[in-house]
Amino acid sequence: MAPLQTIGILGAGAWGTALAQAAARAGREVVLWARDPALVRSIRERRVNSRYLAEVALEPAIGASCDLAEAAAADLLLLTVPAQSLRALTRQLPAGTAPLVVAAKGLETATGQRLSQVVAGERPGSRIAVLSGPNFAREVALGLPAATTLGCADPELGRAVAAALSGPSFRVYWTDDMTGVEIGGAVKNVLAIAAGIVAGRGLGENARAALITRGLAELARLGEAEGARRETLMGLSGLGDLLLSAGSLTSRNMAFGHAIGRGVDPDALRQHPGALVEGVFTAAAVMRRAQDLGVELPICAAVDAILAGRLEIEAALQSLMRRPLKMEGEP
Repeated sequence: MAPLQTIGILGAGAWGTALAQAAARAGREVVLWARDPALVRSIRERRVNSRYLAEVALEPAIGASCDLAEAAAADLLLLTVPAQSLRALTRQLPAGTAPLVVAAKGLETATGQRLSQVVAGERPGSRIAVLSGPNFAREVALGLPAATTLGCADPELGRAVAAALSGPSFRVYWTDDMTGVEIGGAVKNVLAIAAGIVAGRGLGENARAALITRGLAELARLGEAEGARRETLMGLSGLGDLLLSAGSLTSRNMAFGHAIGRGVDPDALRQHPGALVEGVFTAAAVMRRAQDLGVELPICAAVDAILAGRLEIEAALQSLMRRPLKMEGEP
């Protein structure tokens, strides 16, 4: 297929801005779409995203627009809005043939669907890929070295998208295992909240390491039950993203869990203006899928119960520590 030279990025948050930077450095012409005219003016006139990553000077090849049709006229579209807003954006897209790359992480709360399923349901016949990996937006925007995974069932499209986005400091690996890429990106958010709770409670590094390791086993069990390949779940979009998100308070999900561990009410945190925490929305959807598939996810279940107010942290810890002893590797 022809090279994907122009890229429309739909959603001018931190991650959308970071991907715009990466694409521009890869030699592409980029249109960054935002609903807010003031934000678009800031990008056009001051060459910064004044609301997100205000300290990062934008590449010259990045334009900005409030006109969805203008952005959607590109050769390739990256959908970077939050997971729970993806269906509404997809419905608004003008008719076209450009491939759609989902660059959000999570599951749709209302349906439990993976995000590629949401897009496919709204745009039957569209060519769809998913992008997920261990990437903090600020580091990508600044041009620090990073790698990520693109999931795409069409090998020709997968190679073309990877080539379009890969540049001097951003490397894209392609796989046809879309399910694995999506499950890794969704479940790691829930596990990062759990790691934050452990850190905020002062339970120590031993406990956090054990939680991440057993959490990875849960991620792999659900992914394999969904039909994902283990090598994908052990790659950048699974293990890699889990290590990043559950190992640094730069992670929104871990920071949210850390606050809960220190005693802050989850409901109060939800009302606080600021960064979106996808794991809060994803936890219940992950557990719904696990129950449908008969997969046991005790750590994710504990996070879901804590967020829903059904379980106190101490009770959750006692429940996890009192689980039956078994051979490592068993569910």
